[in-house]
Amino acid sequence: MQEANATFDGLIPEVYDQHLGNVLFEPYAADLVKRLKPRGSKDVLELACGTGIVTQALLDGLKPSRLVATDLNEPMLAYARSKVGAKPGLEWRQADASTLPFPDASFDAVVCQFGVMFVPDKLAAMKEARRVLRPGGVFAFNVWDRIEENDLGRTAHETISRFFPVDPPQFYTIPFGFHDSELIRSMLGQAAFADVQIESVAKESKAPSARHVAVGLVRGNPIVNAIQERGGVEVEAVIAAVEEALKARYGDSPLTAKMKAWVVMATRSKEGK
Repeated sequence: MQEANATFDGLIPEVYDQHLGNVLFEPYAADLVKRLKPRGSKDVLELACGTGIVTQALLDGLKPSRLVATDLNEPMLAYARSKVGAKPGLEWRQADASTLPFPDASFDAVVCQFGVMFVPDKLAAMKEARRVLRPGGVFAFNVWDRIEENDLGRTAHETISRFFPVDPPQFYTIPFGFHDSELIRSMLGQAAFADVQIESVAKESKAPSARHVAVGLVRGNPIVNAIQERGGVEVEAVIAAVEEALKARYGDSPLTAKMKAWVVMATRSKEGK
């Protein structure tokens, strides 16, 4: 990430979870769990668990014997741990997806929701996911499609950029920057995955109000730090502008907008090669 402040710390995890969790992430968490359920995965590793949205969905829907939830960002991990709490078979670990601290062939599934985009060395992370999978295991993850296909992120990015004609914050180019499905397929091939299935999945973002989601889009990620660093603009003024733009385009009380992601299921061959 190029932004100086790219850490999800302070109040960011709480705002992210409360204002964006059910709007952006819960629908795709349910989708991932639904795809994993027929496989009956018993030992599961979650990468970039964030505030525990997929963690909870896995516990409720998949009921694995062992679930290791990891994140590189300690404040996000701490928030997830406090929210989800202690559960049978659940472990919390700080870990870098590109250098996993687990033995070979330790898990039946590796799961990552909207986290691969943030890993600097994506190929290394894919190779690590394959390494810790047992033969026949699956690396299940999703990434956002282009920002033009995602109404809320696009509107936030365009609106915030207008406040800073010179050097606008670039945070939103990161989560929507890994959307080339053929590149993803090619990289997974380089990582020696035997079978790769990639599906475009469109869903609706639903929020109780434009204000509710505007707070999340500004205060729920590191862009709030970039706004404060640049100075000259009050964060509340930016939130108000994003709120008005959202309201004009997608309605209010409730707000409904479009979002689209790629969902990937990459399997390690049963021969273990």
